[in-house]
Amino acid sequence: MNYLALSSLFLVADGAILGLSIGIAAAAVVCAVAGFFIGSFIRKRSTDKRLGEVEKRTAKMIDDATLECKALKKEALLEAKEQGLQLRNELEKENREKKAELQKQEQRLVQKEDILDKKEESLLKQTNALEQQKRELVNRENEIKKTQEKVNHQHQLMVEELEKVAQLTKDEAKKLLSEEILDEARHDVALQVRNIEQTAKDEATNEAKKIISLAIQRCAADHASEITVSVVPLPSDDMKARLIGREGRNIRAIENATGIELIIDDTPEVVILSGFDPVRREIARLALEKLISDGRIHPARIEETVEKVKKEMDVEIKQAGESAMFEVGIFGLHPELIKLLGRLKYRTSYGQNVYKHSIEVAQLAGLMAQELGLDVNLAKRAGLLHDIGKAVDHEQEGTHIQLGADLAKKYRESNNVINAIAAHHGDVEPKTVEAVLVAAADAISGARPGARRETGTNYVKRLEKLEEIAGGFNGVDKCYAIQAGREVRVIVKPDQIDDAQTMFLAKDIAKKIESELEYPGQIKVNVIREFRASEFAK
Repeated sequence: MNYLALSSLFLVADGAILGLSIGIAAAAVVCAVAGFFIGSFIRKRSTDKRLGEVEKRTAKMIDDATLECKALKKEALLEAKEQGLQLRNELEKENREKKAELQKQEQRLVQKEDILDKKEESLLKQTNALEQQKRELVNRENEIKKTQEKVNHQHQLMVEELEKVAQLTKDEAKKLLSEEILDEARHDVALQVRNIEQTAKDEATNEAKKIISLAIQRCAADHASEITVSVVPLPSDDMKARLIGREGRNIRAIENATGIELIIDDTPEVVILSGFDPVRREIARLALEKLISDGRIHPARIEETVEKVKKEMDVEIKQAGESAMFEVGIFGLHPELIKLLGRLKYRTSYGQNVYKHSIEVAQLAGLMAQELGLDVNLAKRAGLLHDIGKAVDHEQEGTHIQLGADLAKKYRESNNVINAIAAHHGDVEPKTVEAVLVAAADAISGARPGARRETGTNYVKRLEKLEEIAGGFNGVDKCYAIQAGREVRVIVKPDQIDDAQTMFLAKDIAKKIESELEYPGQIKVNVIREFRASEFAK
């Protein structure tokens, strides 16, 4: 029972608590709703108040903006009026300036029209004057034609009258007169040509003599006789037997090793070496001297000595070629050309050493080129190499000119040098002035007194051939070779050749001598015409 009572109490208490909770919740809801409405009311009143203030401010701002717009409008109107006024003034000013310019142009046009009118009037006057002159010229031309016809008629009458008197036609008279005039003109031309050529020759001769004398004065060279044998002295005649050896084996060994013939005769203490190759002959001479001084003479020793001398000779030949190159002052020669140049030291021509002759020609050509303002290096180079073919003409076939040109071409010398080598004896035409100078220097070096010698037989034959050539022309009476063959005097018949023809005769004789005769230097042809009138008083 107690239990039931307690349970009831608990239930009543729970109900009361639940009812209280519901009441509190309801009260809270009521309060919340009331607060919401109250807050809404309060916010509405605050918003209304703010809206009123904003409307007042907006109205004030609108009023201020309206006033400001009115002020800006007035200012804009004033500024627009001022700009319009300024533009109007500028337009009026431009109109005034254009109007003034147009007035000036109008005045100029008026002036130009006046000038053109005056020119037109002047042209009309000139045209009228020209037409008047033209009419006058036509009238004069007609008068001249009539006069010319009259003159031609009179001339024809005169010609007919002259033909009757002279008993010659017009064409025959013209032919006769032209022949006489032509003969007279030829005679006058020959005299003038002779005078001009004589003047040119005198001037050229004086200038050439000056240049050549200067070149020769500054250049001197040694001489050497042309020989084909060398003489080796012996210490005693007993040495001859040792050189011959048992059954001649030593002399055969020397001749086989050197290619030179040994002549051992009755001449005391002398051995003669004979051969055309100068280098081989020199090798044989040096080798023989070494063998004689050494005393050991047998085939093995001979071959050893000859080989040693050949090597020494090669060195000496190269040094000689370099010495010639440095003495002349040119550089860049091919080594083989230097060796060939050194071989010329042992080569002679007409008694003149070719090595010294080449150096002399190079120096002469260089000096003459310097005087004339030409290429000195080219002249020296061509002069030094002009006889290079003589270094091999004992070994190869052909003239030394052809061989020299081939060697220069082979070792890449310039075309001008090759042409100078080929043209220094007149075989081909020289293409440069330096080539002519090389030929002149070669003639000077070979023709100067004492440079070369020739046998008496050749000398006499050359003089006889020279007189024969000069005496083979018509009208020649006598001819004499004088000055050791350097001049030929030709005396002509005065009744067959006149003074003018002597000049042409001298040219013809000189050309024939150049084509048929070989000679060093130059030959002067002197043609003499002399007329003598003789009478005897009895």
